[in-house]
Amino acid sequence: MPASNASDEFDDVRKSLDSHRGCLHRRYRRYPSSWLVPTSSSQFSGHFSCQKDKNSSANSNFMVVLSVHGATRKTLLKIRGFSEVKVEKIKEAIQKCKPSASGFITAMELGHQRKRVVKISTGSKQFDSILAGGFQSMSISEVYGEFRCGKTQLSHTMSVMAQLPKDMGGAEGKVAYIDTEGTFRPERIAQIAERFGVDPDSALENIAYARALNSEHQLELLNTLSKEFVGGEYRLLIIDSIMNCFRVDYCGRGELADRQQKLNQFLMKLAHMAEEFNVCVLMVCTSKNRESLALLGIHAYPTTQTNQVQSDPGASTLFAGADGRKPVGGHILAHASTTRVLLRKGRGDERVAKIQDSPDCPEREAIYVITNGGINDPDKI
Repeated sequence: MPASNASDEFDDVRKSLDSHRGCLHRRYRRYPSSWLVPTSSSQFSGHFSCQKDKNSSANSNFMVVLSVHGATRKTLLKIRGFSEVKVEKIKEAIQKCKPSASGFITAMELGHQRKRVVKISTGSKQFDSILAGGFQSMSISEVYGEFRCGKTQLSHTMSVMAQLPKDMGGAEGKVAYIDTEGTFRPERIAQIAERFGVDPDSALENIAYARALNSEHQLELLNTLSKEFVGGEYRLLIIDSIMNCFRVDYCGRGELADRQQKLNQFLMKLAHMAEEFNVCVLMVCTSKNRESLALLGIHAYPTTQTNQVQSDPGASTLFAGADGRKPVGGHILAHASTTRVLLRKGRGDERVAKIQDSPDCPEREAIYVITNGGINDPDKI
């Protein structure tokens, strides 16, 4: 395609984006990663044959080049109007725009990319110490435990912490909160905000909240968020809890395969969003132990691996605690999570957080308490 024609076509697309997507192309310019080039940019738009192709890619939630690069050819062929020839041209265009798309970069380059990682405090210095400063962006973190361990309270606390300046353990960004259990409370956000001297109304305005009705709706909410995240304003995505809708929608072993597939798609989408938009993803998950399962008539079989709630007496500490606690979702969540933290009850009002799996943090424990101001250290009561 001649350069002049591509330029003219890009101008038309730019005008269309102004009216239909709120001038997102201008917001891309200040985003730090060159991978986050919009699919409508001049580097890339010439490889779409018409404006309809650009709109189709945007409507299919491929908002940036990295999203297209991470998609399989099978997925791209599902977009209306995309043929095999067109998909191959798009893949070739990515190779020309980004030579690193071939798959390999130096460890030095990776180190420079990792400098973008932001750590968000939990509200407790002891808790932060075992996480080397807090939960990291560009990755998925999972916290799990039984009821009254502070999982939801941690989610509320981090919803405020993410908005704070970086020198206070924050990320200076907005928060997206997907609630599957109906446990989000704005009044708790207000209490925690007052602890850190933040205006409660401002804290609430910076949190985008959604109540997931079922597993399909949960995935649709992710697609909606991917369009919001392109501005680079969001730094934290919380899902409380990750498995609730999947457990309701897919019951019994007969639907286990379907549940695994849908859960895998959801987790893969989460992983891509975390890397593409430099967002910290915090997944909350419940757990059960051997005693509670026995009361329900559920028995463990050491050789059986499923996503249903179960307990494995022979499981390693990667998947179950020493007392048999195991997160709902099984190994599929374990492999998707970069960092896993087990929360359990301690003495009195104390709670214990233990690193179960992390690529850069050793297995350690920290004690924290739940206060009116959220998660805090025991000596701060």
